[in-house]
Amino acid sequence: MNRNDRAITGLAMLAHGMVHTYELSIPIFLTVWLVEFSVIDFGVAQFPVNAATLGVVLTAGYGLFGVGALPGGVLVDRIGSRRLITACLLGMAGSFLLLFLAPGVPTITLALLVWGASASVYHPAGLAMISKGVEQRGTGFAYHGIAGNVGIGLGPLLSAILLLFFDWRVVAGLLAVPAIAAAVFAVRVDFDETAAVATDGGEETGAESAHEDATTTDDSATTDDSDSKASAGVDSLGEFLTESRLLFAGGFTAVFVVVMCSGLYYRGVLTFLPGLLESYPGFEPIPVSSLLPASLADLLGLTAESGRAIEPNRYFYSGLLIIGVVGQYLGGKLTDRIPVEWGIAGGFGALAVLAVVFLPVASLGLAPLLVLGALLGVALFVVQPFYQATVAEYTPAGTRGLSYGYTYLGVFGVGALGTTVAGTILTYASPTVLFATLAGFGALAAVIGVVLARR
Repeated sequence: MNRNDRAITGLAMLAHGMVHTYELSIPIFLTVWLVEFSVIDFGVAQFPVNAATLGVVLTAGYGLFGVGALPGGVLVDRIGSRRLITACLLGMAGSFLLLFLAPGVPTITLALLVWGASASVYHPAGLAMISKGVEQRGTGFAYHGIAGNVGIGLGPLLSAILLLFFDWRVVAGLLAVPAIAAAVFAVRVDFDETAAVATDGGEETGAESAHEDATTTDDSATTDDSDSKASAGVDSLGEFLTESRLLFAGGFTAVFVVVMCSGLYYRGVLTFLPGLLESYPGFEPIPVSSLLPASLADLLGLTAESGRAIEPNRYFYSGLLIIGVVGQYLGGKLTDRIPVEWGIAGGFGALAVLAVVFLPVASLGLAPLLVLGALLGVALFVVQPFYQATVAEYTPAGTRGLSYGYTYLGVFGVGALGTTVAGTILTYASPTVLFATLAGFGALAAVIGVVLARR
């Protein structure tokens, strides 16, 4: 990778890690909110606090994370990625400062909405920046995904550790600090975010030539599935509708269904997994005072009466997410070696199988569950580079931001409904029904992958 590639990839990795640090710390806070609050009081109406109602609250924030990706994709084609990424980082910091001040669930809901709106612009901005600015795009996507997985694992792990010593509100305030520092870096780092876009609007491999010609495009930027005439985004509602119709006139429609299935599976399995694990042997809370000399425990205020305990389910959850780095790296490298459609078919097929066997294997004991968790962590994230690269293949460079906007509308907007689906099923049905539903999402995406490959 050249200097420009490294600068772009470095910023994208940092911001991507921040987005997912906050995203996946929220389910850890959820386990605390389920215990601390009993009623959600919106003034005109009150609701009990349970998995179903908090699932709706999280769906609101996570849903905006996805819905905002579409206008974010339009904006990135008009004003560039750097400004949106900086605004994203500052907004996420503000949302966690609001959590720090939250007296109850209504304010928590507002904070999650602020987080969702702020974070929503990242994926179209970051992925468009890599696809148009990095020559070694597959490698850039791989490193970008790895950084996201580090954040995905670090968020719950750091939150779990900090909750041993601080109230959840203080933890939320502390987590706001890294995003502020990352925003400063985003403003100061130097790069050309269109360096890999050639004179005719396609991607090319000569860094110097791409840099010189990055500002001109023509109609040859299209793919086999679209006749898009856009060269630098959309300027009006009419162009937005025209470009959207062209995107969905071909294979991108099938890709969009795949990413929706991915989001529903991802959110459905991850949001309540820490709580589900509490009922299995080996995940009983361990009082911190039992692991320390009595004198040290007294000095730190970690007596048995303090209620501070290590929650093994939280660390299993973090480990499952961290090992997803392997999946991201593997998926990113495979996108350069096999047809992405077959990668989608195989990856989502594996997710369907893992959903079917999860509960039976979990009942066998801790060791089998650890192995299964590692496999699930890899499979969850191996599919992401495949569908990200598929979007790049099925869409023109001029509306790449719009394309990724639709992609993450599907992944995180429609996918946010997975939280409500999971919470409702766990409240009124059973975990068995939940995992059967998740298997259905995986199987549908796998079938679409086969259909695309055979085309």
